[in-house]
Amino acid sequence: MSESPPRPVDVSIAILSWNAKGYLRRCLASLFRPQDPDVLKAWEKAGRPLRSFPSEGVTWEVIVVDQQSLDGSPEMVEAEFPEARLVRQAPNLGFAGGNNVAYRHATGRYFLLLNSDTVVAPGWLTELIRYADAHPRAGLIGPKLLNPDGTLQYSCRRFPTLAAGIFRHTPLERFEPKGRFTGDYLMREWDHETAREVDWLSGACLLARRDMIDQIGGLDDGYFMYFEDVDWSYRAHEAGWEVHYTPTPAVLHEVGRSSDRRPKRMIVMHHQSAYRFFSRNSAFGKNAAGKLLLGAGLTVRALLTLARNEGIKWKARLKGR
Repeated sequence: MSESPPRPVDVSIAILSWNAKGYLRRCLASLFRPQDPDVLKAWEKAGRPLRSFPSEGVTWEVIVVDQQSLDGSPEMVEAEFPEARLVRQAPNLGFAGGNNVAYRHATGRYFLLLNSDTVVAPGWLTELIRYADAHPRAGLIGPKLLNPDGTLQYSCRRFPTLAAGIFRHTPLERFEPKGRFTGDYLMREWDHETAREVDWLSGACLLARRDMIDQIGGLDDGYFMYFEDVDWSYRAHEAGWEVHYTPTPAVLHEVGRSSDRRPKRMIVMHHQSAYRFFSRNSAFGKNAAGKLLLGAGLTVRALLTLARNEGIKWKARLKGR
């Protein structure tokens, strides 16, 4: 007897897994067993009580796409969270490709990207879906993200500019006039306590409307890592959809807990993705000379960023002596 297909739900939650077993377990526990000690400890560390939102019949499914983890992550999911659907994916397709795999298994009218290094609160989906249903032209919706210590994480931003790229996370940042360009990029002038339309949203926790995906397509799997959320937001705007930020619910997020194991490779990959985005969506991509200039500029920026990170490491080592 063949297995019957899954029944449609309101939200399909996609979680990618790559050698982050502990974080993945905590994330899944926050979804299925919110009173888990690790979950409670995370909210306590953030200095915020675990807030429960009223749950009003939102149905959801969890799809975990494991991309060749070697730390026992898939076995842990099977043993501890049979409620989740596990998809073993080889080879590793990166963030965009892995989430597109999850989407092929999804039945929800909404599709939610959720990083394995996040922690959510009970009833949070009801709050998010209530907002999405009230704003039918919002193709992408993102909640407030908090750092592990409870401080605000700048998860919604303006589209990146040349000025922000020159100063942000490079040795030149000390010369930036009062952090003007970086602050504008991160929208620091606003307290992030009200809902509003924005340019783009972090893919760490990002709700997408199926109708939008049917129109513009899923994430561009030409991006292995980074800029896929910028690109998706850009394409949504181009197609006439709105991109919304909402301050409730709040989700805890520990940035880069998988990618920070290979920082040099991630810096290179970040700049490769930046080249793909700007060469396709800016004046630099209109001719060969512009693309050459863009490539050269991003290569210099990557080298400066690598130098900055090495300098930070050496300073830390000297202080530790």
